[in-house]
Amino acid sequence: MIKVLLFAHLQEKVGSESINIDQDSLSVIDLKKFVIDKYNLGSLEHVMVAVNEDYALDEDQVKSGDVVAFIPPVSGG
Repeated sequence: MIKVLLFAHLQEKVGSESINIDQDSLSVIDLKKFVIDKYNLGSLEHVMVAVNEDYALDEDQVKSGDVVAFIPPVSGG
């Protein structure tokens, strides 16, 4: 199982701070697609991804037991 932490507007859209994905291994891009489809989200193209607290690229692999954070861009003022 892969735990995905959600921040900002993603929490609001999904209705939770985190979700569990019952998969053994996925690339980051495949995980993004899975979450988009399952939770009817728009694009995650500009969302930063961290796997086990290290930033990850779309081609990096995520495996069962990993904690992934989806961090959307934020604006300040």
